[in-house]
Amino acid sequence: MIADIIRYYIEYTAEEMGTLLKKAAYSPNIKERMDHSCAIFDWKRRMIAQAEHIPVHLGAMPLGVKKALEIFHDDLRDGDVIIFNDPYIGGTHLPDITLIQPVYYEDNLIGYSVTRAHHSDVGGKVPGSMPGDAIEIFEEGLRIPPIKIVKRGEINKDVLNLILLNSRTPRERKGDLLAQISANKMGAERLKKIVEKYGLKSYMRAVEDILNYAEKRVRKEIEKLPKGIYSAIDYMDDTGIVDKPVKIKATIKIENNKMVFDFTGTDKQVDGPINAPLAVTISASYYVLKAVTDPTIPANEGAYRPLEVIAPEGTVVNAKPPAAISGGNVETSQRIVDVLLKAFSKAIPDKIPAAAQGTMNNISIGGIDPRTGESFTFYETIGGGYGARKGLDGENGVHSHMTNTLNTPIEEIERRFPIMILKYSLREDSGGKGRWKGGDGIERVYLAKTRIKVSLMGERHKFKPWGLQGGEPGKPGEYILVKKSGEEIKLPSKTTIIMEEGDKLIIRTPGGGGYGE
Repeated sequence: MIADIIRYYIEYTAEEMGTLLKKAAYSPNIKERMDHSCAIFDWKRRMIAQAEHIPVHLGAMPLGVKKALEIFHDDLRDGDVIIFNDPYIGGTHLPDITLIQPVYYEDNLIGYSVTRAHHSDVGGKVPGSMPGDAIEIFEEGLRIPPIKIVKRGEINKDVLNLILLNSRTPRERKGDLLAQISANKMGAERLKKIVEKYGLKSYMRAVEDILNYAEKRVRKEIEKLPKGIYSAIDYMDDTGIVDKPVKIKATIKIENNKMVFDFTGTDKQVDGPINAPLAVTISASYYVLKAVTDPTIPANEGAYRPLEVIAPEGTVVNAKPPAAISGGNVETSQRIVDVLLKAFSKAIPDKIPAAAQGTMNNISIGGIDPRTGESFTFYETIGGGYGARKGLDGENGVHSHMTNTLNTPIEEIERRFPIMILKYSLREDSGGKGRWKGGDGIERVYLAKTRIKVSLMGERHKFKPWGLQGGEPGKPGEYILVKKSGEEIKLPSKTTIIMEEGDKLIIRTPGGGGYGE
């Protein structure tokens, strides 16, 4: 009984942290789109609760927290906060900055409060820090190792100033970082209160029970699945540099009460930004595990114990430095989910949906706002069609799988940036046909009111979202630049362009696959 009370309490604590972070943030990306995630870890650095935020953030957190804390050993005190964004130790990509605060009760370490948020600019060669043509991670922005941004309750101004100096929008970065610090502090205070109420020993016993309960439920669900080995292959459109598809192969092995996801046979890492660090591949794997078992099982590290992930080093699903990785987090993660679900469709066909849009349709915009004379950066992702499944059509115009954000309201975009939205609608008949139809994508049209630089990073422009059981694929995505003169230029899925005042950008996102003939 006490374990249940403590579990719900810490789960709600993570949600409350997210509410504070959203309200206190400066950038529309966090305040409006909620591109952030919050979680609570125990004294052994195990994730024991998470809010219902961004799957790619949360699934990568356990590795990131462990790796970041290894550096400090015993050099942590009450009131310290660690900051990092390095994807090669458990970050996701450079714009996602993680803050970790140790929590103490009467000199006993009882856990950590953790926030991860996407910052709209952390330097690099383009506004938004997500160049579609990056070859090395150094082109993508400032790489932050685990370091204390707060020491015993006092902000380390040297570290803060270093980060702000490397952003095109320092005021916004400062506001978002302070919002994260505040959310971490709230999480720490809430965790202390539950220990104070029930006692340290009861709390520690409850944590073990919470983790074991989740593990037991996942193993029980795996036992219901048909045993065997199932494989599938899917492709990324290109590398961002070379117009050549990139293969991702997954083999799943379902045993008595455990599973193995093996990505042996996946292509080597590439020159381009679509390489995924190991933490992202693990994150996508955790997401699929939860999806094919029971989504009501508590999302904590106990639930992940029955899964082994094999991702050969040096491949596009476990890249080595200094490979560029900004797209690995937002795009390759989606394809990892797709290929795993395609493999599972051979084992449990009635439970698996057709492919969703398979991309986050990332758009980053920056320049000088003529109204203020100051630099601005704007980042958002755009929804698309969800795949149909047995008995149900796919949802229209939604974010799917590894992302879980809202859209940016048009009013907020036009108020804060020199951009006008000319159209925002569903893309009719873009979902794949079938007995159950795939969801429709979205069409969004931007008008530049001044000279701006735009970076695009998307997928499924060449390899359509596949259908299942005879269903047809969804329509592919497309990006079109319409010059002020009327000239139309079809753009690749990963590129950086200059838009002059009066130019328009049309983004049409993919539809979901259909299900059944």
